[in-house]
Amino acid sequence: MKKISFGKISGHFGKNPIPVKPTGTIGTFGPPKVIENLEDDRESQEIKNVMGIASFGKKAKTFDIQELMTQVKETAKQLTKTVEEDKPPEQDAESSSDDEDDFIGPPLPDSFKKEAATRTEQGTSSDSDSDVEDVSINDYFMPLQANTSMRHGNKAVTALTLDPSGARLASGSVDYEVSFWDFAGMDSNLRSFRMLQPAENHPIRALHYSNTGDLLLVISGASQAKVIDRDGFEKLETIKGDMYITDMARTKGHTGTLLAGSFNPQLKEEFLTTSSDGTVRTWDFWGEGKQHKHIIKCRAQNGLKTSPTAISYHRDGKVVACGCNDGSIQLWDLRKVSVAPVSQVRKAHDPVEISSIVYSHVGDNLLTRSLDETLKLWDLRNLKQSVHSKGNLFARYDTTDAIFSPNDSLVVTAMSLKRGETTGHINFYETSTFNLAKSVPVTQSHTIKLNWHPKLNQIFVGNGDGTVKCFYDESKSMRGVTLCVVKKHRKAQHSEVMSTQQVITPHALPLFRQERRKTSRKQMEKDRLDPLKSKRPDLPITSGQGGRVASSGGTLSSFVIRNLGLSKRVDDDQDPREAILKYAKDAAENPYWIAPAYAKTQPKTIYASTSQEEGGEGEPNPKKSKLS
Repeated sequence: MKKISFGKISGHFGKNPIPVKPTGTIGTFGPPKVIENLEDDRESQEIKNVMGIASFGKKAKTFDIQELMTQVKETAKQLTKTVEEDKPPEQDAESSSDDEDDFIGPPLPDSFKKEAATRTEQGTSSDSDSDVEDVSINDYFMPLQANTSMRHGNKAVTALTLDPSGARLASGSVDYEVSFWDFAGMDSNLRSFRMLQPAENHPIRALHYSNTGDLLLVISGASQAKVIDRDGFEKLETIKGDMYITDMARTKGHTGTLLAGSFNPQLKEEFLTTSSDGTVRTWDFWGEGKQHKHIIKCRAQNGLKTSPTAISYHRDGKVVACGCNDGSIQLWDLRKVSVAPVSQVRKAHDPVEISSIVYSHVGDNLLTRSLDETLKLWDLRNLKQSVHSKGNLFARYDTTDAIFSPNDSLVVTAMSLKRGETTGHINFYETSTFNLAKSVPVTQSHTIKLNWHPKLNQIFVGNGDGTVKCFYDESKSMRGVTLCVVKKHRKAQHSEVMSTQQVITPHALPLFRQERRKTSRKQMEKDRLDPLKSKRPDLPITSGQGGRVASSGGTLSSFVIRNLGLSKRVDDDQDPREAILKYAKDAAENPYWIAPAYAKTQPKTIYASTSQEEGGEGEPNPKKSKLS
């Protein structure tokens, strides 16, 4: 039995191993060292005799890596010196090229040698310049080779979002509707697979997918935000606050119109909303929206409340940037007590609504777009003054977007139409200089919402005419709209169309005669007449038969009325005048009711005689005046 010892492990793998003494804190187990060595030698000798071998091999050698590297370097230097001393001076270039050819392989082409010579003549500065140019071309890549349009409706698209995977698109408009687009299930018609009104009669201001893509936050003109799933079914609705309480921290929800909202990029169950009541509230999805998680109250410079019209999470999900309607920018840290912002810029813009605020993908810059027709870039390390600014950018809608490109090299903003303009554009600016890189015409209306998806490499633009336009590159864009535009729309096949041709032979023998095929409509009409195939219900009965009771009932009174009282039934089909006149002759010959009664009291008819004598035949007497 071998001993067990515990000690330090050496980290000097390149040098000679240093023996480490056992600490001896635990001790050793087994027989003494001398007995142990004797037993090991005896066992090894017995195994060698049985197997018929002299030994089990040589012991592993130990190498010093640093020593080997120094030896290799010295031999290489000596070899190069001897080669240079042996060759003549006039053949240095040829021999060096021959040596390089021997070591590298086949000779290089002449064109490549000329290009290499010109590059070496230009120097390292030209090489660095060319590298910078290549990088700038790649950085400023814009997928604008092709475009297509998707029709949302007839009103302006004021909300637009894509899930993180790029499989679905959701768009919202001022017509109260939210449309869902599935790129994998659409064809070239580009129709949405579902439209719904999550907030009834409130316009949609913002939409945002969670970081997993299974939930969608809907911000409408109401005071309650809603969370729906990928298919449009409601999962959560935030509570409405008490509007009669002045302290917004003591209400459980918003009391004013919602303005913006977003999911946390790190925590899928947390999202925040802003309202015109001057608060930013964070919510927990598992809290079922019964009460807000945290509250932030934005204040203006005079101490009054101000409404945050645009918000954005930092990439780490710990800091929130708010753009307020007084033109200020306020950064709030959710890890601290939300009493005052960690940093703010009071006069970032004119005192109007900030329509968009967004962090860069790296997280060092902040981009703001305001209704004062300006676009500004800020450095988070120094917020005293903007790094770059661009003016004369008209924005009509308070949700007009400005975004970064996926590699932060470009800044894209939407443009509204001024008086007299007919085409809406989106402008691309270089982040480093804010120079206009490109202005792209989109549609004959305002451009409002923007989304440049980093995985799809496609740009989606929400317009004022109710369309969503997508720009893409056929070679560098992946999935998304490129899956739909190649699918042809197939018309639905009608059932009445005959699949195969039929040969009609009217004079064929009955054995070989084929029935003429009928259309499905005629067959349906024929089956309708068949009571078994059409499953016609039983018709009402007039008398009880086979255990069935008639519609008049099964009581004794109904039986008496049906069999005794109506035994002599009168046919209702004949004319009632004819039914009476058929007794006229019998009544004249044998008077029974009227004539015998007047025969005794008035044997002579007075009125009939006087009317005939005075007024003529059947004519009434003329009316006499009162004076006569």
